[in-house]
Amino acid sequence: MPVEGLAAIVVEGDRIAWIGPVADLPPGHHAAETTDLEGRLVTPALIDCHTHIVHGGNRAGEFAMRLEGASYEEVARAGGGIVSTVSATRGASEDTLLAQALPRLDALLAEGVTTIEVKSGYGLDLETELRMLRAARRLEELRPVRVRTSFLGAHALPADYKERPDAYLDEVCLPALRAAHAEGLADAVDGFCENIAFSAQQIERVFVEARALGLPVKLHAEQLSHQGGTALAARFNALSADHVEYATEADARALAASGTVAVLLPGAFYFLRETQAPPIEAFRAHGVAMALATDCNPGSSPLTSLLLTMNMACTLFRLTPDEALRGVTINAARALGLDDCGEIAVGKRADLAVWDVETAAELAYRIAFNPLHSRYFGGRPC
Repeated sequence: MPVEGLAAIVVEGDRIAWIGPVADLPPGHHAAETTDLEGRLVTPALIDCHTHIVHGGNRAGEFAMRLEGASYEEVARAGGGIVSTVSATRGASEDTLLAQALPRLDALLAEGVTTIEVKSGYGLDLETELRMLRAARRLEELRPVRVRTSFLGAHALPADYKERPDAYLDEVCLPALRAAHAEGLADAVDGFCENIAFSAQQIERVFVEARALGLPVKLHAEQLSHQGGTALAARFNALSADHVEYATEADARALAASGTVAVLLPGAFYFLRETQAPPIEAFRAHGVAMALATDCNPGSSPLTSLLLTMNMACTLFRLTPDEALRGVTINAARALGLDDCGEIAVGKRADLAVWDVETAAELAYRIAFNPLHSRYFGGRPC
């Protein structure tokens, strides 16, 4: 390829200092250390903005039982469902949780991911919720990755608080949130607003506490039914409302007004064989930013491929390849409250992915194919 057709990115420290045609390189940069990417496509590194990768055990047995015709109640009586994950997580040490999370993280990094979000929510007691968050923080010590943590104490009710959600909030969730904040373990606060979890009124109590602590909020909302979670998230200027399959046009208007990102999770939609897709056209019409994430978790989305997530979003939700790429870069950064990554721009972090493709559309087009050539984290190849 002729030199005049090539672009250059100049990195100083961990930031992008200049971008433009090679022929226009400012004086002095020609003598700097260079890496020839041979005309390959460069995009912002990918961001997985919704994961549960820190947890104990797996639920493959439950998956097999469901395929053999077992009902939800039969699975639960056999010890399946979230109860099994809570039990496995409570029984795992911090080191064990970390060791089990690393292969999941490595799968994401191998596809060009440099930033992930990790939630708690499978402890449902103070000690285990904090242990999960500590393990999530330690991922940064072992891998070249940026981790944002979300406290998800309002995820489900443990067995000993069955039909006593407000008591659980008072006695477990809110004290654990305060402890997580005091230890610097939470970057944001999440909740699950659904008829099988917590009502909008109960989640509001958690959000009020988060606001008092100065923590941003996000929410699992409108996944299985419409419970008013999206409107609540918008009212609290949440970073994101996630899932949102049952969101309405009014919800889309509210998200647009608040600047809240709609995080789409096609892995869970696929795995649970759902049929109600998110209101993509309403989001487009009202200018709602749409992000994508794996929702990697043991029960409803055991998915560790953000590239496959992009393909699923295009095939199942009819996103365009461009929307899918924005969904795992700039919009995913917004969903985490980050303004220093997710795009190739002067002053932003030099978190970059280099691909062996001819066009960006190939990233969403291919299935079970990884064309990553190299990954740069803060300007350093890794």
